[in-house]
Amino acid sequence: MQRVVSARVTVGDEAVADMAGGLLALVGVGRADDLADVQELARKLVHLRVFDDASGRPNRSLLDAGGTLGIVSQFTLMGDARQGRRPSYATAAPAEIAAPLIEALATAARELGAPVVTGRFQAMMDVSLVNSGPFTILLDTEKRF
Repeated sequence: MQRVVSARVTVGDEAVADMAGGLLALVGVGRADDLADVQELARKLVHLRVFDDASGRPNRSLLDAGGTLGIVSQFTLMGDARQGRRPSYATAAPAEIAAPLIEALATAARELGAPVVTGRFQAMMDVSLVNSGPFTILLDTEKRF
């Protein structure tokens, strides 16, 4: 996820998501992911203290800052390029599993009080953003890092 000043997702000539300040989450869904992972990730994204307080310290959450959460499905994040020259996507969830989990993530974040915009699942998207900081954090519900 990245803290952003603004972000936009387009599919062809259509803007499917447009947001001012907040967090943009590029989300890869793995075969082992489930609704518990979705709930954990939604809570983390909404409550992670990455926005500056009055002292300039990252001490405020997305909700505290009044920001928007952008969620963009990106299966290529599951690519494993440790061997050879072609990434393997063997651990990426198939679309019939990933699509409902991405939608569940958006729903869970909304239920926690965050305004949410999303990309379009399985579309060729152009994602533009202005990273604030830059401030980028890797999140993994399996806690591999």
